[in-house]
Amino acid sequence: MSVLIIIFLTAVAALFAGVFEKGKFSRYIGILGLIIAFYVSFQPECSFFNQYKTMFDFSANAALFTKVAIVITLLLFFLGSFAFSNHRSHQSELYALLLFSLSGGVILFGFQNFVTLFLGIEILSIPLYVLAGSNKTDLRSNEASIKYFLMGAFATGFLLFGIALVYGSAGSFDLYKIHEFSVENPKDIMFAVGAVLMLVALAFKVSMAPFHMWSPDVYQGSPSLITAFMMSVVKISAFFAFFKVMTIAFTGIAGEWINIIGVLIIITLFLANAMGLAQSNAKRMLAYSSVSHVGYLGLIFFGLNNLSAYNLAFYLFAYSIATVGVMMCLIWVEKLKRETSYNAFKGLAQSEPIMAVAAALSMLSMAGIPLTAGFMGKFSIFAQAIQYPKMGTFMVLIAVLGSAISIAYYLRLIMVMFFPKESSFKTSERVPLTYNIVAVFIIIALVALGIFPDLFARQFGL
Repeated sequence: MSVLIIIFLTAVAALFAGVFEKGKFSRYIGILGLIIAFYVSFQPECSFFNQYKTMFDFSANAALFTKVAIVITLLLFFLGSFAFSNHRSHQSELYALLLFSLSGGVILFGFQNFVTLFLGIEILSIPLYVLAGSNKTDLRSNEASIKYFLMGAFATGFLLFGIALVYGSAGSFDLYKIHEFSVENPKDIMFAVGAVLMLVALAFKVSMAPFHMWSPDVYQGSPSLITAFMMSVVKISAFFAFFKVMTIAFTGIAGEWINIIGVLIIITLFLANAMGLAQSNAKRMLAYSSVSHVGYLGLIFFGLNNLSAYNLAFYLFAYSIATVGVMMCLIWVEKLKRETSYNAFKGLAQSEPIMAVAAALSMLSMAGIPLTAGFMGKFSIFAQAIQYPKMGTFMVLIAVLGSAISIAYYLRLIMVMFFPKESSFKTSERVPLTYNIVAVFIIIALVALGIFPDLFARQFGL
């Protein structure tokens, strides 16, 4: 809980820093606070907070996912100065809202109670409704905000209805008491209906098809740095909450919900990858790519073992690093060209080779090409899922087919960047130094984790 308090206080400080020099110090306050929070996440939890363990427990898994989320947020803050250059009058609010949203994510990593789960989801989501519409003069941004708000409220209704039915059956909001009830009463109809409603709500939050309808429009309309945050940190937080709820609270009825998730994974992989192939806009393509990765992540529910949480964390970190690598490139191109179509990227490698290499390697990692972190992430989850006795092999084959399809739309953008007929970059403006530094870090991280995956465990104190 110490980390949560530090992040929250940093958000407050960043917000009030807006009264000085139009918030120019807010970004530095945020970076400093995130570094302190990352350091504290390695320390033993203060015994004072033991009294709150029935609501929030900063366990080993919670600490691991918190570290991952902080690292990704820190990278995004380094990109913020250029990305938010047209928001100079209210930068402090944007940085503060990102940190408040991260606070909700940290709550989702450690929740022990469905009340805390609900609070975490709302604290994570509400700042994003504002951030999605922060380009106030852009109609797409306005549309993204209202659509995200409406679909978020819709999903919250499902979640609360599901929690009410589960509470009515089990008589408790506590995660482990509900687990005991599910084991002892696997045939309780009202309990099963509540579990399915919660599954649907959480599938909305992680944008698993067919509950993904909001995400392409929201991701495309939001400011690109906010989109990167949604694709990475929000995905990490929401999916871990999804994983924790289904594998702890509803273990006793796993035979029922695992089939539902299996069907959703198949729909997600085919629909998202097919739609990704049809796109002519790079940002929208990446939105469908983000949806497809929820399908790969969903395989974590099959063949559960002691390493499942670690495999999930590794995959999410590899995917999030790659997301930052691609979106960083997209932010730069969008600022220069005022668009994100494939044509806007023509000849990027000739103008900014480091950025282009980082983006290309990131997409190869997303596709699961060997010697990248994404390959090792997919391999670990697929190797676990294939052990599932009933349909594990079939699900892995579907996922491999989805990965093969995704290579086509990733390579399309890579070819445009590296092998254009004519470069569209005629500007003398150069990318900021911080972007090149982040690009080099991403290149090293993706290759190093692809060759030496154990580095992830060492760097995160495992």
